[in-house]
Amino acid sequence: MTDIHTGNPAQPLEIGDIPLSQFLCFSLYSANHAMHRVYKPLLRKLGLTYPQYLAMVTLWEQDGQLVGEIGARLHLESNTVTPLLKRLESLGLVSRVRDDKDERQVRIRLTEKGTALKQETTDFASCILAASGISLDDLRDLQARIAALRDNLLENADAA
Repeated sequence: MTDIHTGNPAQPLEIGDIPLSQFLCFSLYSANHAMHRVYKPLLRKLGLTYPQYLAMVTLWEQDGQLVGEIGARLHLESNTVTPLLKRLESLGLVSRVRDDKDERQVRIRLTEKGTALKQETTDFASCILAASGISLDDLRDLQARIAALRDNLLENADAA
């Protein structure tokens, strides 16, 4: 076994031997909270929560997705994504319609209002970049590394 902090051979560590500030999970968790704090005032103007915004982003990328497809892209179960999409429907941003090919499936389509809302998010990327305090190249690299970490963790969690 190798010490993840030094790269040296390590003795088994007890959780109590590692300071919280060195827990990868805590760094990701607290960074996630910090990211939400940056997004909160931006999203307040739109009347959206962060998960609702992410659902809208998936639809702006590809309209007309099935509920399950949106859930998979957001890494959310259908019992979590369905109420989120119902709320977006009540806001007039999306419509939920039964799929033509399989009536058990629900397809989500942007309304005109939902499509137009995208224009109000054009400055979000620059706000996030500015708040991050790192270069665009470093931010892209960090995002790719975090996505790879997520994918590896999901693969190993499913294998366990």
